[in-house]
Amino acid sequence: MTLETARAWLAAHAPDLPVIETEDRTSTVAEAAAALGVAPGRIAKSLALRVDGAVLLVVARGDARLDNQKSKAEFGGRPRMLDAGETLAHTGHPVGGVCPFGLATAMPVYCDVSLRDYPTVFPAAGSLNSSVEVTPARLAELVSIRWVDVCRLPD
Repeated sequence: MTLETARAWLAAHAPDLPVIETEDRTSTVAEAAAALGVAPGRIAKSLALRVDGAVLLVVARGDARLDNQKSKAEFGGRPRMLDAGETLAHTGHPVGGVCPFGLATAMPVYCDVSLRDYPTVFPAAGSLNSSVEVTPARLAELVSIRWVDVCRLPD
């Protein structure tokens, strides 16, 4: 489970979206923005969370931060980030390459409204140097069960 899993999932569900592979690492928002030549907000980061025992994924713009109060109100409990091992076990993707495509286990995926600030965003594609360019609406259509407002934007 990694780039090949994400690539296979995309080929089956969105064959028009090519995987972008860079020579530079894209494992952090800053690295991805530099490698792709875009603003950090256009990087769609996938946050693997546990809320009261349930694992879920939130996809948000790169420069947004998870807001604990909003998240607690939305999901009914305080969110906790999964550690690297749990993230890999649940998503099948390493930290830095986590994406909502080709997940190892079924889990709800939510898109944060912060993604809507850009015409296209760049989620990872399962590895430390891959991504996909997609509109926020299409991303949500492909992977999300619904839009949520659980992040705060930078000042």
